[in-house]
Amino acid sequence: MEIKDKNNPLYNWKLDRSTIQYLGKGLQRPECILTEPNGTVWSADARGGLVRMTHDGEQTIINPKQVDDNSGIPMDKAADEARYITAQGSLPNGVCFDEEGNFIIANWGTNQMERMTREGEMETLLTELNGKPLGKTNFPLRDSKGRIWFTVTTQKEPWNDQINTRLEDGYVALMDENGTRIVAEGFCGTNEIRFDDNEEWLYIVESSAWKISRMRVKPNGDLYDREVFMELPGFPDGFAFDTYGNLWVTLIFTDQLIAITPDREIVTILDDSDPETKKVLFEAYKNQAVTPDILAATQGPTCPWMASLSFGGADMKTVYLGSLRGTRIPFFKSPVAGQKMIHWR
Repeated sequence: MEIKDKNNPLYNWKLDRSTIQYLGKGLQRPECILTEPNGTVWSADARGGLVRMTHDGEQTIINPKQVDDNSGIPMDKAADEARYITAQGSLPNGVCFDEEGNFIIANWGTNQMERMTREGEMETLLTELNGKPLGKTNFPLRDSKGRIWFTVTTQKEPWNDQINTRLEDGYVALMDENGTRIVAEGFCGTNEIRFDDNEEWLYIVESSAWKISRMRVKPNGDLYDREVFMELPGFPDGFAFDTYGNLWVTLIFTDQLIAITPDREIVTILDDSDPETKKVLFEAYKNQAVTPDILAATQGPTCPWMASLSFGGADMKTVYLGSLRGTRIPFFKSPVAGQKMIHWR
């Protein structure tokens, strides 16, 4: 779709693939990317912790001290994500910073919420809620009040069955001075969440429903007025706003990066999908017959199983892409700066 607003920085802009560069090497499932004002880039890592990277080539893995550095499962031995997590080990997924600069981790492997210091000291924050296990914890987000919001994709195992059943058992929870509570539920494959600039709306990815929803936010953290913000042509996973109000979204499995303009136009920025495997996947999705082998067959060359994006760089115009199957992080320059995360403000 063409952008009608000529003032939009994405108007007539095309990503030159030859300008895509890569950061890091030998990464294991760099699903979530965090950037800092000093140029440091962090990624979640399947060995149980996070990897710290700089653009001058430095790379250090920070793992929980009680976890062996070699406890991760090599990604090249994983046929697909479902098989990859069967070892039931630690598998950091979404990550954010708390007010002290520690990492808040939604652990997809252990189904719990954790806090890890930059030295590797690990603390389990939450394993159950309302007397029941949390489920597949996916993504945490800190707001301007220091509260931690997090999502649970599904409460069923194996998780990938939810793609076919479209079970709406995902939820959003809030950790504040009063404890932890569910503030919204009934989502289909809850994934990443983001606020608008004024934290008036919370945007919620529903991966298995191919849509993004949003809800208004009360000062106490209660959510209301749920609505569908946008139906999407694939499985949304991660997203981020830019300063113009475009919402950049990754479509996992088909490995596409799109943007939703303020006028709710969809613009394709990067398309690494394969027409044949995409057709098979979408047909299986329509018939509620997606299998691990069908998922495993879908993969693009630039950022395999593109899962997230983060803006960084001194001008916030560098876009970093996270993935489930990549071993390095693609990055490129955007014509517009990204919305600054709380830890940048």
